Amino acid sequence: RLGLILCLVALGMSEILVWALPLPARLGVGDSPVLVYRDGSIAHVLLAPDERWRIRRTLDEVDPNYLQALLRFEDKRFRYHLGVDPIAVLRASLSNITAGKVVSGGSTITMQLVRMVEPRPRRIGSKIIESFRAYQIERQLTKDEILEAYIRFLPFGGNLEGIEAASRGLFGHGADALAPDEIALLLAIPQRPSALRPGQATAERLREARDRVLGRLQSLGHWTSEATETARALPVPTRLR
Repeated sequence: RLGLILCLVALGMSEILVWALPLPARLGVGDSPVLVYRDGSIAHVLLAPDERWRIRRTLDEVDPNYLQALLRFEDKRFRYHLGVDPIAVLRASLSNITAGKVVSGGSTITMQLVRMVEPRPRRIGSKIIESFRAYQIERQLTKDEILEAYIRFLPFGGNLEGIEAASRGLFGHGADALAPDEIALLLAIPQRPSALRPGQATAERLREARDRVLGRLQSLGHWTSEATETARALPVPTRLR
């Protein structure tokens, strides 16, 4: 009975903290001011208040094929968990034990968002805080709001952030219509944004990372083998536009 009481007290305290603590402050930072022509096309983009290139986009302004690929690749149970996915954590733990090293972290999209807006040293204590913050965000924001924040703060190396700014910087167009090779690149680069920032020196590394994502998405049934091979034959960007 004492154990049950202590569990109820702990749950009550955590619930109080969920609503008493403010969400990460960076979620409220401003985005890049965008100057547009009369027809609505972008004329010029300025730096955001935090010196980043970041253009806010809602989910309906982003290619749905990218969003589907993102959820399949990063967090297929995103719509159902409360910030932490126990199945993913268990699978990651078994993979790490089998490999004898850390090969998978089991982080959800919400936990990754926490690391983007509130970075901490990679320690066990940090993981516990990230899990709580992820639960807090899940309680206070809708799933669509979380996903919009995620694609807004995705890191692409240097001061380039977010799916829209990355698409324009890498491909010269917005994220509303993306080809398979572009989707794969936009999924690959945030895995190692510094190492995969486009350049002559990183071109081969970037191509290999893109092709791994293409292969993974093919195995998940997102694309046919023909579409995958066509995308693999295309060059990768070697500079930002």
